[in-house]
Amino acid sequence: MNEHISAEMEMNPELETIKAILMKSYDGLPYYLKACFLYLAIFPEDQQIARRRLVRRWIAESYSSEVRGMSVEEVLDSYFMKLISRSMILPSQRTICSRKGVDSCHVHDLIREIAISKSMEENLVFTLEEGCNLNNQGIVRHLAVSSNWKGYQCEFENIVDLSRVRSLTVFGNWSSFYISDKMRLLRVLDLEGEWDLVDHHLHHIGKLVHLRYLSVRGHVGIRHLPNSLGNLRQLQTLDISGTRITKLPRAIIKLVKMQGILASGRQWTSHGVEMPRGIWKLKALHPLRVVDVSVGKTILQDIKMLTRLRKLGVTGINQRNSQELCSAIACLSSLESLSLHSHSLSGCLDGLSSPPENLQSLKLIGNLVKLPEWIQELKNLVKLKLERSRISEHDAAIQAFGNLPNLANLATLRLLDYSFVGEEVCFSFCGEAFPSLKVLQLNGVGNLKSVGFEEGAAPKLELLQYWGTYNSTTAGLFFGLAYLPSLKEFLLYSSHWENTEFVEDLQGQLAKNGNKPVLKSWGRG
Repeated sequence: MNEHISAEMEMNPELETIKAILMKSYDGLPYYLKACFLYLAIFPEDQQIARRRLVRRWIAESYSSEVRGMSVEEVLDSYFMKLISRSMILPSQRTICSRKGVDSCHVHDLIREIAISKSMEENLVFTLEEGCNLNNQGIVRHLAVSSNWKGYQCEFENIVDLSRVRSLTVFGNWSSFYISDKMRLLRVLDLEGEWDLVDHHLHHIGKLVHLRYLSVRGHVGIRHLPNSLGNLRQLQTLDISGTRITKLPRAIIKLVKMQGILASGRQWTSHGVEMPRGIWKLKALHPLRVVDVSVGKTILQDIKMLTRLRKLGVTGINQRNSQELCSAIACLSSLESLSLHSHSLSGCLDGLSSPPENLQSLKLIGNLVKLPEWIQELKNLVKLKLERSRISEHDAAIQAFGNLPNLANLATLRLLDYSFVGEEVCFSFCGEAFPSLKVLQLNGVGNLKSVGFEEGAAPKLELLQYWGTYNSTTAGLFFGLAYLPSLKEFLLYSSHWENTEFVEDLQGQLAKNGNKPVLKSWGRG
């Protein structure tokens, strides 16, 4: 039945009651949530759908407008959470990567059938897939191409009225005819994935003059964007993360409606993207990442003028441009998220005397030696990530984080590869420290010898994640886990399950915890 759920829902009378109940859940949605819910029919079964992808697409579709005190993105973020609270979508993972707590969602198969059924009734979504009905000839707003569809151009152009299509989403097996001159009203072109997309496939992108959302995220075959990108005067979101693009065309400064540029190298690289002079003209930019500032100081002068920025990622920081960087950051009063990445950040951040007071998320990746003093002033900091920082005064730093009244809101602390160094790295979470901490991630901290919790420390900690070297993973590495009253989950990298003594020790401590937290593994297998 699970393999043929669509047919079973239609033919099995015993499922009618279930279907009727689920339909009432849909019928009970307010109109603005119905549109957002039906949009999910675009995505394949069991697809994990990133919140940021969904919300930015909803923005491009004009599914909401600003309300008093809230931006469009904030309104649609609230819609996403309302769908979760009504169980119309399910959180895929409550990860440590998001200040909002839920990074992605998926749709239960039965609920997805409701979305597909209702969206077809209203001519909203059509999916090209193996065995689909090629006699549709209908007016469809959203067209999706499944990875298993291998049809020809004539089929593609005749299946629906392409002149009415508002969004095209491709999930694999690219064909050049997917970008058609007939798509005169196309607003969303979502090509996110890892398949055979290369530069010349985007040569005609400039003809889609109504495009608001363009994503080629994940395609290592993409190295350049065409100059015709400058024709897309309505473009709001450009997502080139995970491509090999190192420089954006100068024509991008014409796109004054641009709200977000998302650019970064593959996960294992630190490369940003070179931006052209004049990027300051894009006054509506909210997220801008990751910008390579190593090529000159002009880009920092441009960034300084983007006063509406809420998220900024920078790489290529050095002693020559550090003063201009600090000056630019100090001017960004709306900044909520800041990511700074360089081989060495030591001494480069000392000039930031007045950090943005609304800063909620801070990522420092690179050799620091010691933490900048201005971190103590971040009253609204919720998330802190350190990687390759090589801080030697480890225990003192941890105690400082936990006891500073200005850091009382810190909810996520991520200490990654070589963030702390020394012959023996020991962390002590003392009583009443970290009153708001919910997530603690310890991945690749070198020479980690002990992590201890006193009674009263981290009273709200829910998730503890650990990944270290196998040799250092010994019984007694963690102690005091029974004192964590809110702990729900200890997430352990899968290879550590081989160390029986270590695992038995963790299980014994967790068994004494009144909240009954579970021990899980992730990673290999």
